[in-house]
Amino acid sequence: MELLRERHPDDPVLDAAITHALLRQVGAGMRPPTARIFRPGPTLAFGRLDALSDGYAEARAAAVAHGFTPLLRLGGGHAAGYDPGSVLLELIVPVGTIAEGIPERFATVTALLVEALAGLGIAARAGELPGEYCAGEWSVHAAGIKLAGTAQRSIKGASLVTAMVIVEGGAELRAALVDIYAALEIAWRPATAGGAADIVRALTAADVERALVATLAAHERLTAGALDPDTLALAASLCGAHER
Repeated sequence: MELLRERHPDDPVLDAAITHALLRQVGAGMRPPTARIFRPGPTLAFGRLDALSDGYAEARAAAVAHGFTPLLRLGGGHAAGYDPGSVLLELIVPVGTIAEGIPERFATVTALLVEALAGLGIAARAGELPGEYCAGEWSVHAAGIKLAGTAQRSIKGASLVTAMVIVEGGAELRAALVDIYAALEIAWRPATAGGAADIVRALTAADVERALVATLAAHERLTAGALDPDTLALAASLCGAHER
């Protein structure tokens, strides 16, 4: 599996489009299985259901007011936010059919997250936390706080699983989500929003990033990769799909 570490924190839309481009290239057999692990720029990633809401424009405006770049992500679910105090883990693998292996991929990535957090002193569990934002059965939580969420998108030939791990800046994320979920008219419990540093005070996003790389390397043979001009050109052409 090729590991990419490049990031564009000043342009979250481009980072989303790069992942989109990688998914297409893996699906077309142009790239090997690929992983991205990086700390993103301030991003509020909306799901496709959010975009159908009457309050979507207001929610996007609220994201901007709180300093987050709004974008439309590839995976499902509702609004989720992250910033340089968080870490994104993205795994893109070839698949035979679009429906093949969806639960297994969710389970694999969730287990990686739980294992990495355990090594940092957090006994996390998988499962939906009552009242959590962007609710899902593959969420990862501890001490009543949602620490990570996952989303998946499959196309012909490849599947992407994205996981966000919130570490620092939990209070800022919570404040943004209060306004965003009010605009979307989605009920939730704000107390579920926070980060791993709310549990282990000295923990940083850099610590979690290193732990995720090490945990993935314990399960996959990783080779260092880099973005090539073709991938970046394709990503540039896909930015518009994430700006809506």
